[in-house]
Amino acid sequence: MAYLCSQNFIFIILIFCSICFSSSIPFIVLHGLGESCNDAGSTFYTSQLSLLSKSNGYCLEIGDGVYSSYYMPLENQVKGMEELQQGYNIVGLSQGNMVARGLIEFCDEAPRVNNFISIGGPNAGIAYAPACTGNPWCDGAGGIFGIGIYSDYVQTHYAPSGYIKLPNDIAGYLRGCRYLPKLNNEIPNATNPIYKERFTSLQNLVLIMFEHDGVITPKESSWFGFYQDGTNSQILPPQQTNLYLEDTFGLQTLDKAGKVKFIKLPGYHLVMDIQEMQQNVVPYLIDGALKNKADAQVVH
Repeated sequence: MAYLCSQNFIFIILIFCSICFSSSIPFIVLHGLGESCNDAGSTFYTSQLSLLSKSNGYCLEIGDGVYSSYYMPLENQVKGMEELQQGYNIVGLSQGNMVARGLIEFCDEAPRVNNFISIGGPNAGIAYAPACTGNPWCDGAGGIFGIGIYSDYVQTHYAPSGYIKLPNDIAGYLRGCRYLPKLNNEIPNATNPIYKERFTSLQNLVLIMFEHDGVITPKESSWFGFYQDGTNSQILPPQQTNLYLEDTFGLQTLDKAGKVKFIKLPGYHLVMDIQEMQQNVVPYLIDGALKNKADAQVVH
């Protein structure tokens, strides 16, 4: 097995589609928090997208599945496979988008990622910690004020803490959050131009937000929108955020090149039917399908 990234990235592979469908490059599905490659949602996305696109699709399991999705640090949640060495596309589901961006930005000598389709991703972070149980720090970490969320212990043992961005504690976020500030290239005096170079090498960045998403807070984070610093009431569209204006990891660069697709769907978190998949995801999994598809741009 050839690894996509460094030895710190750990993954077990579960292959859903073993039949060779076409000459299109393969794609991988990265599942979300509290999920595994065996659950109905991951199976549905992987199998249906494979059938619709006639491309080889694989779900990559995060460690031990559900447990690891909560408690394995995000930087330890990825490795690759030989089938991807000629390039591939990524379909990220919810928290899986954080893992996907790590693959794109952090991995040395990795195969090229052509298209990144982000479905219901906490791309700009989430303002509140998802509830957790079974550890003494859960009540504090999961509380509305995120007590202790940037402590070393929580950052090491609770995966979602790596992308929790408390609007009223931006200094604490930049100082203590270990994953998202690095992804965003926003840590003072610690930026890395290679991260931006790799992210802007994408052919397409597809950002799918759900109108009634009650899991990602705010839902606009799926488009890289977020609360204005210091408030959890005013939400900035992506083009007005510092991440975009300062172009820290290349979002503005991709957008101005016409490579970012902002898509809003009417449903709930990760709820997508076959027609919506066919229209909004499948074209980016078929080699050459978008060359003459001028209408595959922005859906508000």
